[in-house]
Amino acid sequence: MSRSVKKGPYVDANVAKKVAQMAKTGKRDPIKTWARSCTVTPDFIGYTFMVHNGRTHLRVQISEDMVGHKLGEFAPTRIFRGHTNKKEAVKA
Repeated sequence: MSRSVKKGPYVDANVAKKVAQMAKTGKRDPIKTWARSCTVTPDFIGYTFMVHNGRTHLRVQISEDMVGHKLGEFAPTRIFRGHTNKKEAVKA
């Protein structure tokens, strides 16, 4: 279910403050965050975020196509290593 239109998109206050500060100073350092539920807004475009996936921080470069999505969508938490071969499992 999506968020109410009346409320608007959820943007973490700390992330928004860091982006505003970076825009004022003109720096382009990566912004480290644990706020995976933060919605990407148009003012995030061009910035790099280090999004936590539960173990490490993954580098995410924000582009126009990412606007409206959540930061956590771009930092996968699980690693798929493929399905097992049932014939080899029986031999072992």
